[in-house]
Amino acid sequence: MYFEQFYLGCLAHASYLLASEGEAVVVDPQRDVDLYVKAAAEHGVTIQHIFETHLHADFVSGHRELAARTGATIYMGAQAGATFPHVPVRDGFELKFGSASIRVLETPGHTPESICLVITDIEKSPMPWAVLTGDTLFIGDVGRPDLSPRHTPAQLAGLLYDSLHTKLMTLADTVLVYPAHGAGSLCGKNMRAERSSTIGTERLTNYALQIKSREEFIRQVTSNLPARPDYFAKDAEINRTGAPALSDLPPLRAIAPRELKTMLDNGEFALDVRPGDEFAAGHVPGSVNIALSGQFASWAGTVLGLSAHPVLIAASDAQIEEARVRLARVGIEGLDGYLQGSVAAWKQAGLRVAAIPQMTVNELENRLRSNGIQVLDVRRAPEWEAGHIEGASWWPLDNFKVSPPELDHGAAIAVHCKGGYRSMIASSLLQRAGFRNVINVTGGFDAWQQAKLPVVTAKLVGV
Repeated sequence: MYFEQFYLGCLAHASYLLASEGEAVVVDPQRDVDLYVKAAAEHGVTIQHIFETHLHADFVSGHRELAARTGATIYMGAQAGATFPHVPVRDGFELKFGSASIRVLETPGHTPESICLVITDIEKSPMPWAVLTGDTLFIGDVGRPDLSPRHTPAQLAGLLYDSLHTKLMTLADTVLVYPAHGAGSLCGKNMRAERSSTIGTERLTNYALQIKSREEFIRQVTSNLPARPDYFAKDAEINRTGAPALSDLPPLRAIAPRELKTMLDNGEFALDVRPGDEFAAGHVPGSVNIALSGQFASWAGTVLGLSAHPVLIAASDAQIEEARVRLARVGIEGLDGYLQGSVAAWKQAGLRVAAIPQMTVNELENRLRSNGIQVLDVRRAPEWEAGHIEGASWWPLDNFKVSPPELDHGAAIAVHCKGGYRSMIASSLLQRAGFRNVINVTGGFDAWQQAKLPVVTAKLVGV
């Protein structure tokens, strides 16, 4: 049997291609499906089956386009209520492809319709070889139980406990575990960095599987969940109906600098995807920076929302195309165009350029000694509680879509995150909101700790 994992770092998303005797299966495909078609052609196999382990909330799936291009059948948990042509599957459903098989386990908990797929390579052994666990069981973690509008988190957490202990933990310790997400995904709390594991390893090391009682499991799994972006519910609904093909999106319009100036004056906004240092050195006033490095699409969905219609600003045509695909992966499709000639053309047109000053952690420490600056920490709650700069205010970047922090618009504000990626996003949003003296801290809290500067730990104090 041929087996390949495809890992999409910006979404911390894993999808899979399995094949036996020329017959191929794709599991949890990403929005842009060319890579599966190409891999199938290279290995001389035909994609005939597509499984979705659940209605994904953090990205838009490519199942509908992949089925249209290959003629493959889509399989999904019977509780999904999917409206596209598919086979609703339940416990015990088995698909044989070549000399391999997939057996479905219904594992509600992360979502009501979640399923796991037990893989057997019959040529090698009649016993299961691996299980594709979707968002039910991660490496070191389990799926968050707060994504259903029809169930409370406690109800789903109880179902998740049952699914883990009556379904997955009955598999042999040697069975390999391949989840749909890795470290950095918001679909769990704190996944490990590995891309695969075994049932035995998870049984011994996964915190959620060490909890003995169902009641304590519910309490722990529903506590301290990461913020749930608004776009999660919308992506799940898109996946319920199936997204259109990326090729159906209209071409982006090139926008001259002075036309963009008029658009911005009328309330539209620009999304600058260049690296943070380039943005800080000079950018279109009022534009928001989310650099293509890092978890670009997730943060775009979180702070902009799916209804956003930005004009893209990038350093090259390749960056424009990459940004468009990555935005479409989370469902942001309504782009108003791109700045022709980038920031260089804006400058040549004689239009004003804004900047964001930056400082090192040592410079920040010197300013703090003279009480000349306010520190804003935009990391998430667990990061703050583990350690932060004394006297800092806390307002996580996830909250910026709701409102900016309540700070003096004229005060000097040094913004930091863990390493500098989120703080530049926050700095651009603050500047856009009218804060006049925003400074980005290079290297973030990591650099602060490396410099052995003082750190305090405490419960949250909002701004």
